[in-house]
Amino acid sequence: MKILQTMQRSAAMVVGMALGAGAAVGQTASQADGEFVGKVSQGGLYEVEAGRVAALQGQTPVVKDFGLLESQDHEGVNAELKRIATKTGVTIKPGLNAEFSARLAKLKAVPAEEFDAYYLDDMKQIHNNDEGLFVMESQGGSAAYQGFANRTAMLVKAHLGWLNTL
Repeated sequence: MKILQTMQRSAAMVVGMALGAGAAVGQTASQADGEFVGKVSQGGLYEVEAGRVAALQGQTPVVKDFGLLESQDHEGVNAELKRIATKTGVTIKPGLNAEFSARLAKLKAVPAEEFDAYYLDDMKQIHNNDEGLFVMESQGGSAAYQGFANRTAMLVKAHLGWLNTL
């Protein structure tokens, strides 16, 4: 329980920093920024949905709690990404694409006795991938996305740290 409370406080702080920052007004996105948004917006939507599934289907309290945390954190990140994308002229496609829809369907179909291990492995995989995307954007993206990517990379690293302790 103490780990979950620490995770929630840390995550709330990082998400709060992300939501408190704004994009540069009037700035347009580069093609690379648009590609970044396309990739991480899908991952973010998936993490929200997968977290909701884990909150319902998780077999242990820690997995259920982590699922809730994932959903809450990534809803905040997704909202900030949408705000920046709107300001910079990037359209975020609503809903999950075919890849992430299939991934979510597979998660929902995992037998109860295998769910926790499967979900945690899935989250490690997506967070490892996302970390690289956010770090790259924080170093090479336009100003509107660099700060967002840096702050979100911190959140992703925090999630990875917690995942590696579970």
